[in-house]
Amino acid sequence: MGDSFTEGMCDRPRPDGFPIGWSDRVANALAQHERRRGGTLSYANLAVRGKLLDQVVSEQLPVAATMQPTLATFHAGPNDVLRRGTDFEDLQTRYEAAVRDVAAISDHIVLFTAIGRAGGTGRLAQLLADRFARFNDGVRAVAASVGATVVDLEPVEALSDRRLWDEDRLHLNESGHRHVTAAVLEALGYADPVLLDGPVGWWRVALPPAPPSSVAQDLAADVTWVRTHLLPWVGRRLRGRSSGDGRTPKDPVLRELT
Repeated sequence: MGDSFTEGMCDRPRPDGFPIGWSDRVANALAQHERRRGGTLSYANLAVRGKLLDQVVSEQLPVAATMQPTLATFHAGPNDVLRRGTDFEDLQTRYEAAVRDVAAISDHIVLFTAIGRAGGTGRLAQLLADRFARFNDGVRAVAASVGATVVDLEPVEALSDRRLWDEDRLHLNESGHRHVTAAVLEALGYADPVLLDGPVGWWRVALPPAPPSSVAQDLAADVTWVRTHLLPWVGRRLRGRSSGDGRTPKDPVLRELT
């Protein structure tokens, strides 16, 4: 359950056109593990980009409840954090209530802290990092109170490398989703390099230094980002629109992975 992070936005597409994302990758790794033991695994992904916390709860939780999941991942709230005027105490209260509702339908819950930066170092980047840090403190507290597994992404500096992010600076790219896949599997207790796509902890290692860029190149990239991504995002907010309007989940029913 969740938003664009769990939908897999900006990863490469599956044959049906939907993005793969870390969730698909984790599910396939778990299915591979189950097959080795003679078992099977069924998977659904109800996440839709742009959804706020209350929308995830009202639209996705009832569907998930009918599936009686043994493992449920829940990522919701970061889109609320991006909204100006968000009451963080109220958001924390609603987030905790949502997680407790998830705990009522699943044996095992996985929660996530949000990555606070996508490589930015300016005033806006710091403002967002501070807001996400406050939200993440709440995630950790709720996880401790309900016994959930936390995939704690915020402290991992390697994940703030802009090369792991799409050009929109808001969503992970394919490499970023691969990193999160390994993080989730490790949090679940797996250490098989085949499943992790590398040795334990590889996703925490910083990338090699990037080629230096000039001030002019950085400025041109910022101008392109504002025109191509920031202004359209602001425009949708002003019109009360969301990138997820009219979209349906990519895997709305359980399907066995083969």
